[in-house]
Amino acid sequence: MSAHGVIGNDFILMDDNARPHRAVVVEDYLEGHGLERMEWPAQSPDLNPIENLLDYLVRQVAALSPPPRLLDELEQGLLRVWSSLPI
Repeated sequence: MSAHGVIGNDFILMDDNARPHRAVVVEDYLEGHGLERMEWPAQSPDLNPIENLLDYLVRQVAALSPPPRLLDELEQGLLRVWSSLPI
């Protein structure tokens, strides 16, 4: 059965254009199965909303005083930042 038979004829793949998603083996698979890929900028935070959240979390944890030095401190800091996110 072709991939189109499983996922539908109007399927267009959306990925974040990261380097692993552009590997030759991936390109060959998509082409070999007649799958179309949506073109968009690589790792664009505007097109990948989780990047905005991750950036915010990283900045907030990095600004903690004192900065986390151990994995447990990092986890606690991340949980504090997470729980303070506005809904």
